[in-house]
Amino acid sequence: MIKGLRLSSIWSEDLNNLLPFYRDVVGLNVGMESPGFVILGDPNVPAVALGTHSEVRGPAKEPARHIVALETDDVDAEFARLKGRGVTFIEEPSSPGPGVRVATFTDPEGNLLQLVQVPSVL
Repeated sequence: MIKGLRLSSIWSEDLNNLLPFYRDVVGLNVGMESPGFVILGDPNVPAVALGTHSEVRGPAKEPARHIVALETDDVDAEFARLKGRGVTFIEEPSSPGPGVRVATFTDPEGNLLQLVQVPSVL
């Protein structure tokens, strides 16, 4: 039985092209590391992973095909923090629905990520 999302992986020609951005700029903690592969955050819950893949070359050719959403309590504050660290945003904070805030940015290889703030659902 499929239970749901476990891991979202972003592959690169070289893990070291991406890891410093996700760890040092975005601020995600490395929860598990092995040669050529890391899981960011708690490896026991759904998380983002980065890895070196022999079939990946250069920047993302269709970056909108797969967007990783990173949940935050305050999209506007994270937008300001990351913008101040030189992160390139392609969409500034907006409200696509009631109580929802979203901002979209790129990593060093052109992959798209979103900051997402959603209201609590009972």
